[in-house]
Amino acid sequence: MLTKTTSRILFGSALVLFCVGGTGATIAVFHLLNAEGWVMHTRDVQVSLERINTLFSRAGRARTEYINSRDPARLTDFQAAAAQIPESLSTVKGLTVDNPAQQETFHQLVSLSAQRLQLLNTSVAENGTGISPAQAGYTQQIVVLGTRMDALIQTMQNEEQRLLDLRVGRKESLERLAAVLLVLAFLIAGALFILDYRLLNKELRARESAQSSLQLLSARLLRLQDEERRKFSRELHDSMGQILVSIKMQLDLLALSLADNSTILNCSQLLDEALRETRTISHLLHPPLLDQAGLESAAREYVDGFSKRSGIPVTFEAQGKVERLSPVVELTLFRVLQESLTNIHKHAAGSQASVVISFDPTDVTLSIRDNGKGIPERILDSFENDGAQLGVGLAGMRERVRELGGQIKIHSDSRGTVITTTLARGRYVPQPVAELEDLQLSAKS
Repeated sequence: MLTKTTSRILFGSALVLFCVGGTGATIAVFHLLNAEGWVMHTRDVQVSLERINTLFSRAGRARTEYINSRDPARLTDFQAAAAQIPESLSTVKGLTVDNPAQQETFHQLVSLSAQRLQLLNTSVAENGTGISPAQAGYTQQIVVLGTRMDALIQTMQNEEQRLLDLRVGRKESLERLAAVLLVLAFLIAGALFILDYRLLNKELRARESAQSSLQLLSARLLRLQDEERRKFSRELHDSMGQILVSIKMQLDLLALSLADNSTILNCSQLLDEALRETRTISHLLHPPLLDQAGLESAAREYVDGFSKRSGIPVTFEAQGKVERLSPVVELTLFRVLQESLTNIHKHAAGSQASVVISFDPTDVTLSIRDNGKGIPERILDSFENDGAQLGVGLAGMRERVRELGGQIKIHSDSRGTVITTTLARGRYVPQPVAELEDLQLSAKS
């Protein structure tokens, strides 16, 4: 009980750790994704700031080339770059809305950008070609504004880099922490599962040992039962049978001296019936023919007697070369036959049955078939799974066959039941002559 409780505690703890590890992993992944999102956000801000610088540089170059050449293509380039600047500023504003310090710097950047863009537009709108004093003034002002904008953009870039370093560091810390926690959780859970496995293995071996001991005990009890049946059969036949025979002889003598005495005649008839029942019970407990002639003869005689007693027609057939088998094999198959026919008589509610014994070079197979109502499914399942719901008869059949390393299979449905038992033939060892003669004399008497 302690092992089972400990195993359950270990298994439950391992499951809890797996759940905790899974939950921790989920939370860690969520935070990692969040941190990764912030890292990407910071990089987006940096790219957008760099894009503003790039657009102003493109617009400045296009403005200079246009002033010098009045080439319409340069004007188009200028207008395209200038048109994208407000959009880029709007993007930076949206990306830095959560950072008050960056927003303050951004407002300054927007103001300078508007002034610089206005100067560029004014410069481009001037008539004439070449660098005039007015254009030189515009250029000087644009350069000053560009320098101030570069400083602001650099400030914002530095802030974003600081945030990037901070967020990357936090992300890496989360990764390390998640990895350590997951490794620890799974290592501890794995260790608990290993301990639980070892405990379960230990309990399983103990159960197998107990089951093996029970099977040995069951087999020993069945052997003792057979020995007691053999002994009781002989005692019943030799002692009780002889006493009844003596009483009948005395009654027969008395009947000769007292003619026409119906009471004595009735007593004599009752003694005849008692003698027949005694011999029948003796043969059912352990048929002498099983030791004398073997399984085929004993089974045939038993089937004939069963048909007469029960009123159920039973056919018998022996296939293959009929030979003597190992005594324990013959006895086991005969007990299976007895129990099967008894179950047919008590439970099957069938009108006929058949028994077939097949002798192969290495095995012998006993097949018993009836046309009854079949065995309930729960009992069949219990029989297949070594359950505890079997009757004494089926359980005894299974234990006898299992002890000899054989197989017993039951197929049953609404059309009837087939019980098939297969055992290795074993080596036949003849009984001592004195014992065989004793059995023959007992059978004749």
